[in-house]
Amino acid sequence: MKLNVALLAGGYSGESVISVQSAGVIAQKINREKYNVYLIEINKERWCWKNNNETFDINRHDFSLQTPDRTIHFDVAFIMIHGTPGENGLLQSYFELLGIPHTTCNAMVSNVTFNKFYTIQLVKALGLTTSRSVYFNNEASARPEDVFTHLNFPVFVKPNSGGSSIGMSKVKTAEEIEGALEKAFREDKEVLVEEYTMGDELTCGVLRINSEITALPVTLVKSKKDFFDFEAKYTQGMSDEITPAPVDQKKTDQVVAASKMLYEKLNCRGVVRFDFIHNGNEPVFLEVNTVPGMSSASIVPQQAQAAGIQETELYDLIIENALKY
Repeated sequence: MKLNVALLAGGYSGESVISVQSAGVIAQKINREKYNVYLIEINKERWCWKNNNETFDINRHDFSLQTPDRTIHFDVAFIMIHGTPGENGLLQSYFELLGIPHTTCNAMVSNVTFNKFYTIQLVKALGLTTSRSVYFNNEASARPEDVFTHLNFPVFVKPNSGGSSIGMSKVKTAEEIEGALEKAFREDKEVLVEEYTMGDELTCGVLRINSEITALPVTLVKSKKDFFDFEAKYTQGMSDEITPAPVDQKKTDQVVAASKMLYEKLNCRGVVRFDFIHNGNEPVFLEVNTVPGMSSASIVPQQAQAAGIQETELYDLIIENALKY
């Protein structure tokens, strides 16, 4: 019997367009012989399924879908929403209250790891190196002088919660700080400023395969811009993403070990991607992505392919893990 899969796309953040792209790829390539797939679009106005020229709203009381023929109840929620509410624990809490399996980390892990400052504190406590940083928990208390007093330039100014480098700036002088803070605060109520670390940007996807925590091949990211910003991430030709990473085996082994350790200690589920800068001696942690992209420009599908895992098989693994764990 086929499973009913709710494939969730959209969301409330600037990353919604990337979410829709990822979900569209999954909808095309998922095994339709095993799953009845319903692409559910979520925005602030409505949650709905579009079928040809008709639109059907989700009953949020029990996350069911009423069609002219029948009421559909879902066996699993495949969350492909970046940012809020799909990556910060809100949807996870909702599905966990309803008892519907979902494909990401649980609500608590999603909520904590979405907060860059909190995640850094956990990662440091687990023994990994992070960049020096300054954290502002509200705009009123954000003083530019705190940055150039405690950090060396250049620095990255970024919203504390969010992804795809939206609202992020690389700042090279003290005069640029105020404008960069204003830009970041337009995206979030909290801002993190991190000292730049020179080295290879390496990223590693991790998931469970046959119950074993398994690292996918590591990717080397080389942006053709000043840093790996939104344009570099999602515009073809603006970055080189090389998998497996052409770096020393020691660097690869260190990134793999750190990624698998974090996956276990942070109690992650589903596919999670960990980003680092390797400074030549050790990997310096950047961030964790609990809902990594699955579009044609995304890194995890490239890593899976390098590991001999086709996209259809990857989606099977994600759904199987959701039902098992």
